[in-house]
Amino acid sequence: MEIRVLVIEDEQKMADLIKRGLEEEGMSVDVAGDGESGLEAGKSNEYEMIVLDLGLPGRNGVEIARELRAASIRTPILILTANDSTEMKVRGLDSGADDYLTKPFAFAELLARIRALHRRTTTDDVTRLQIGDLTLNLINRRVTRAGVEVQLTGKEFELLKCFMLHPDEVLSREILSEKVWEGSFDRLTNVIDVYINYLRNKIDRNFEPRLIDTVRGRGYLFRTPLSPSRQVAESKAS
Repeated sequence: MEIRVLVIEDEQKMADLIKRGLEEEGMSVDVAGDGESGLEAGKSNEYEMIVLDLGLPGRNGVEIARELRAASIRTPILILTANDSTEMKVRGLDSGADDYLTKPFAFAELLARIRALHRRTTTDDVTRLQIGDLTLNLINRRVTRAGVEVQLTGKEFELLKCFMLHPDEVLSREILSEKVWEGSFDRLTNVIDVYINYLRNKIDRNFEPRLIDTVRGRGYLFRTPLSPSRQVAESKAS
């Protein structure tokens, strides 16, 4: 499988070196030269790895890592930093990064760390998804809500899995088409809406709170239920 990498690095020579070396290893590489464009690329595209410099113009690497994690982007992040202080390394890791490498570095070590992070994420034993009282088992394809088993067709299951892998994200019909219907977007626009309705009838109609919201003009959002403590806090705040 080809590894798609996003390199966010403002030093052009360094970015070119990393890009060329990774492409020689068979990887696909996109480069962003500043924090804003790097953050946008990380949010808008799917990557298997993000190589992130901390000292960037605009937004620094710590801010970018935090925003990506806040947006539920789970892509492994490898930080590059010229500052080898323990404090800076801790800040980077606490922001949501998975590993760090201090400049200057040997390209062989960068490559080894990318491969190690990729192996770790692709071999994770993820067999069960749970949001609130809704549980989806990826092995036996069993779905329950509040302990009640819900019978889903194959496409309904794949649609629910897509939603549960992207909680609190607005998913357009085009995105759902690409992930669930393998890109047949124009032909299946109405079918997507019909399947959303099927899924709502099965997991929302007889349960509270409702999980699937329509965002007018944008798509659908699978909402993470608030915990009782958060409900109280938000009620007081309002």
